[in-house]
Amino acid sequence: MRAMELGSPDEMRDRLNSLVLAGRKTATTGLLAEYAEETEGLEFAGECLALLDNDGRRVATLEITGVERTSFAGVTWDHALAEGEGDTSLEEWRAGHRRFWEREGTPVDDDTPLVCLTFRVVATAGAQP
Repeated sequence: MRAMELGSPDEMRDRLNSLVLAGRKTATTGLLAEYAEETEGLEFAGECLALLDNDGRRVATLEITGVERTSFAGVTWDHALAEGEGDTSLEEWRAGHRRFWEREGTPVDDDTPLVCLTFRVVATAGAQP
């Protein structure tokens, strides 16, 4: 089973994992370029992933329910809202994600290719999917 690590390995990952476990976060967005860097294929609908914490421990098993390739400018409000991070507009979502990727060393523009994932929790730590 492949793994998913949300955000950066710090309090951000703790917060994002908590949102997933609470059922508020059912989507995430990644840079398409990271898949090439990691020589990893895209997720696919029905695939299960281990959601990892800051120590590399599985906190949940997620089932991918949707995969969409789009540009940064092509991300919809529905997807941004499903990320569950409290953004009140698509502009706020874009500003936050631009800041995050810039801090990570990968500035984005409107044409930057992204992968939008939707998922559901099928098991939490200690339970089998």
